[in-house]
Formats: sequence, C-alpha cells, structure tokens
Amino acid sequence: MEYTLKVQLIHKDAKMPFRANPGDAGLDLYAVEDKLIKPGESALIPTGIVIELPQGTEAQVRPRSGLALKHSITVLNSPGTIDEGYRGEIRVILINHGKKDFLVEKHMRIAQMVIAPVLQVQVEQVEQVSDSTRSAQGFGSSGKF
Repeated sequence: MEYTLKVQLIHKDAKMPFRANPGDAGLDLYAVEDKLIKPGESALIPTGIVIELPQGTEAQVRPRSGLALKHSITVLNSPGTIDEGYRGEIRVILINHGKKDFLVEKHMRIAQMVIAPVLQVQVEQVEQVSDSTRSAQGFGSSGKF
C-alpha cells in the first residue's frame, strides 16, 4: 500500500525531504539557515517545511550517521516524534557532543525522517500484569554480549 506525505514549503530556502536511494527508510531533512553549535550545546534548527502525515502514522526524526560519526552531532531527543495532527514547522534539536564548534549550513542535511505506523491501543488498568520468562530483569540481564 502506498501512502502520501504532504509537504508545504514555508521558507524561501526550504527543500523537500528527499530519499537518497530507493528503499531507504529515511527522508533527509535540510536546514534553512546557518547556525553555530558549540561543544556541549544544542540548537533548534528550522527546516522550513510543514507536513501532513497519512492517517495512522507518525514521523520519527533521527540522527544522520555521518554527522554522528564524523562530528559527534546527533538529534537530542532521538527519535523525535511528530504526531499525525501536528501542523507546525518541522524543527530539529541538534546537540554537539564533540570538542569543536560545528556550523550547520543552509541546505545541509541535518537529520532523517522515517514515517511509521502507530497502533491505537486501549489502556486498561489491572491489578497485576502476567508473568514472563524475563519478568522484571532489566539492563544487562541477558548477559555481557
């Protein structure tokens, strides 16, 4: 089944989200202005786009692996969730985990956006949840590797 993501460009320098290769999960998102991010700081980067998601979906904003590896730049609230009903400008919170200033430049690919289905579940309060093999064992409970 094919879905349509509607995109409105609201800034003169905005670029359409772009899938670099057929079959890629993510659509690249682009900055519409220059912004310097100092080490240890974060910044809200505008993309100049508004989207209308298909019914029953969300958009997840995720880091670009190249920016993370080469410059220690990542999406702070990764993945950032954009709900189906949101109609404001898509803006990306980037953080600089590196040791050098990083300049976000206009038209730079700053993040990727993945459109994913959302389950609508009924929430039910119970006295106790069922047991499982894992039970309450948490972080590191399945071994070292």
